[in-house]
Amino acid sequence: MNIMKMMKQAADLQRQMQRKQEELAERTVEFSSGGGMVTVTARGDLTIERVRIDPKCVDPADIEMLEDLVAAAVDGALKAARELVAAEMSKLTASLGLPADAPLPFL
Repeated sequence: MNIMKMMKQAADLQRQMQRKQEELAERTVEFSSGGGMVTVTARGDLTIERVRIDPKCVDPADIEMLEDLVAAAVDGALKAARELVAAEMSKLTASLGLPADAPLPFL
């Protein structure tokens, strides 16, 4: 394979990855903790879009429990977002004939 062809393929991959990252920034995943008492929505660019807290779980005498529920929901939502990104990037590498574990820049 000549160097010009490799450079073109690299540029194509870069454009495809940019489009995929833009697409993923618009996609969301949700994760709930405490049986749905706290729900966090994260985007595919690993940002938090929304935190919903059921008023029933707001107990001024037990703020620590609410903090734990929020932390668990945020952690779960970000994990789900990372899994979404990994799955989409894996599709991209497969479409290019690269191995699924090919090192690609991350968001």
